Amino acid sequence: MLEIRPAALSEFSLLPALEADADQAFATLDPPFPFGDFPPPGTAASYAGAFHIMVAGRPPVGFARLEIVDGQAHLGQLAVSPEHARRGIGRALVMAAKAWALEVGFHTMTLCTFADVPFNGPFYASCGFVEMPGGPERQLPPGLAALRREEVRLGLDALGHRIAMCADLR
Repeated sequence: MLEIRPAALSEFSLLPALEADADQAFATLDPPFPFGDFPPPGTAASYAGAFHIMVAGRPPVGFARLEIVDGQAHLGQLAVSPEHARRGIGRALVMAAKAWALEVGFHTMTLCTFADVPFNGPFYASCGFVEMPGGPERQLPPGLAALRREEVRLGLDALGHRIAMCADLR
């Protein structure tokens, strides 16, 4: 297994291409998922502004981007290069992100994802996340509700059923 570690500042410029490459996994779905309609990948500057980024490998072949939303850890992005997919790297990144978040004092971690894409909703459920009730404006904490509204605005909900999920880190 590749080393999971905090991203070096010099690696932030590699992450946009890695994110774009990881989106290619959506083309393997049957029927293919319209990932060409996704918002563009983050920029090196946006990654540098993240709360924490963990990477797998040198150079990175995968990463997890963590933010703070509603006072708790939020997995804002998980990406693994298609050449390294299906080797447990995504799971290792999620588990390392959860362990790191607990270690620094968070009690829960949230994320937003496609409910029915096998390497999204079902994958995160297998990592201990459960679907949260509500949609973009109902029953979600305010920061998470704002993220869901932004996803709607960006057109992600038009591509497939989106959900918010949460994991207890304790």
